[in-house]
Amino acid sequence: MNLLNKLLLTLAILALPMISLSQSAEDESPVANWQNLDLKNDDVFGISTEKAYKELLKGEKSSTVLVAVIDGGIDEEHEDLKKVMWVNPKEIPGNGIDDDKNGYVDDIHGWNFIGSAKANVHYDNLELIRLINKYNPKYASALNSTPFSESERKEFQLYKKLITDYMDKLQSAQMGLQNTTMIKKYLDEIKAKMDNENPSADDFSSYKPSNDIEGQVIKFVKPELKKRDFKKFYEELLDGIKYYDAQVKYHLNVEFDPRKDSVGDNYTDSNDRNYGNNDITGPDAEHGTHVAGIVGAVRNNDLGINGVANNVKIMAVRTVPDGDERDKDVANSIRYAVDNGAKVLNMSFGKAYSWDKKAVDEAIQYAVSKGALLVHAAGNDAKNTEKEDNFPNRLFQDSTGRTMGTASAWIEVGASSWKNNEDLVATFSNFGAKTVDVFAPGVKINSTMPGSTYKENDGTSMAAPVVSGLAALIWSYYPQFTANQIKEIIMNSVTKVDYKVKIKEDGDSKKVNLSDISVSGGVVNAYSALQLAEKMSKGSKSKLK
Repeated sequence: MNLLNKLLLTLAILALPMISLSQSAEDESPVANWQNLDLKNDDVFGISTEKAYKELLKGEKSSTVLVAVIDGGIDEEHEDLKKVMWVNPKEIPGNGIDDDKNGYVDDIHGWNFIGSAKANVHYDNLELIRLINKYNPKYASALNSTPFSESERKEFQLYKKLITDYMDKLQSAQMGLQNTTMIKKYLDEIKAKMDNENPSADDFSSYKPSNDIEGQVIKFVKPELKKRDFKKFYEELLDGIKYYDAQVKYHLNVEFDPRKDSVGDNYTDSNDRNYGNNDITGPDAEHGTHVAGIVGAVRNNDLGINGVANNVKIMAVRTVPDGDERDKDVANSIRYAVDNGAKVLNMSFGKAYSWDKKAVDEAIQYAVSKGALLVHAAGNDAKNTEKEDNFPNRLFQDSTGRTMGTASAWIEVGASSWKNNEDLVATFSNFGAKTVDVFAPGVKINSTMPGSTYKENDGTSMAAPVVSGLAALIWSYYPQFTANQIKEIIMNSVTKVDYKVKIKEDGDSKKVNLSDISVSGGVVNAYSALQLAEKMSKGSKSKLK
C-alpha cells in the first residue's frame, strides 16, 4: 500500500507517462518519534503520548493487553519486538502437537492462514481478478440484450465494471513498469558515464546529455534531489519497479492462482478453518513488522523506536499477501485472534471488492460479541469511502447489499501528517464524514523492519496501529472499560482544528473542515484520552493526576 503514496504525479517522456516519486507535503522530514509528541510542546501534530507517560502515567500500574496484528507477517526476533511478542501459554513449542486443542499446531506467537506444510503464499492477485475468473464462464460472451434474471443482471453489471477496472489497472501497471524501468536504464548509463554512484543535483547539471531521453530523465531527476539524496531517490525508483512488476506478474494476472499449491484448503468452504501453519513471519514481513512496532515496540530501551503502548503483547496473524487478502482468511484470522484472547485487532489492509462479505461480517459480529475492538485502516486512494467501496467495513449487509446493522466496536482510521495547517490530512488518505472515525499520524512514521532494522513508511496502515496502540494503552490502565467505551474515549478526546484542510476529491482540490470528512472531526490524542478515561472511571479512586 505505501508505494502508491510515492507514485502519483506524472510527466511525459516519449509520449508516455513517467512516475514522480514524491508528494509535496510528505517531502519534508519531521523530528524523530513525531507521532508520539505534543502539538504545543513540540510543534508537531502528534498524539501527546510522551506527555501522557511523563505527566499522567508515571508510577501507575497497568495490566497487559493483547493486540492482534492481522497483517502480512512479523519478524518475531526483531530486537525491539521480541520481548513483546505473545507466547501461547498452553502450547509446547516444536512438539508437533496441538496441545491446547484449538485446531492449530504449535501456534506459539500466532498463526499463518496463507500457508501450509508445503509452502507460504507470497504473491496473490487482486480480488477483482478472482471475481472476473468467477464470472467469466457465464458472462464473457453475454450482451446487454441477453435476457437475465434480476440477480443475474446485477452480476453482469458488476462483471462489466470489473473488466473496465481491470483494463485500466493493467494498462497503468504496464506503462508504469515500462517507464520506471526505462528511467533506471538511462540513470544507470548516466552514472556509468559520470563514474559516480551517488551523483548530486550539481553533478546532473554539469552532465551533457547524449540524447533527448537522457536530457528528459535529468530534467525529471534534478528537482527530486532537492528533496532527498540520489541514493534515497534510486531506492524509491527500485521500489516502484518492484511494485509495478508485482502488479503485472501477479496482482493483475488472470492465470495466476497460488492458493491450491500453497494452502491446500477447501477454498469454497468459508467454514473450513483449520488450515495454515505457524510461520508468522512468512516470505515478506516488512508491512506487519512495521505495524507491530508502531503499536508496541519496547519503550525507552535505547533501541530503535518507542511504541505507543507500554504494556502490550503482540499476536501475529498472517493473513495478507503481496496482493489482496482473501475474505475467508480475514474471517478466520479475526476468529482466531479473539478466541485466543486478543482485545484489540489491528487491520491495516483493505480492497475495493469482496468475495464473501458475509463470512467477514459474521466474524466481525463474533469479535464484537466477545468484547474485542477492531481498528481498520481507511485506505490510501484519496477517495471518499462514502462513495467508494472499501472492504472490510463496519456495515453488515445482506445479499442485496442492504445494510442490516453496523459493528459498534469498530474504529476506521484516516492518516494525518505532522503539519498544523491546511496540509494536516495526508494527501493519500481516504476520508468520509460517516465512514472514517478519526485521523492519526500516518506520514513518515519510523518503525521496525525485518532484521532488526528501521524505516519510515507512509499510509493509513501506519495510522491504524497508532490508534490500536492508544486503545491498548487506555485499556491497560482502565481494564474495566468495554470495547465500546474505549472507542467512545478515543472519539471524544480528539484534538479538533479550527481551520480547513486540503483534500482531493474526483480530481479536484478543495478545502474542508475535518468534521466534513470524519465522524469525530479530529486527530486522536493520548493525553486527552487518558484524562477522559479518568473522568469516566466510576467509583474508583483517582489514578491519574
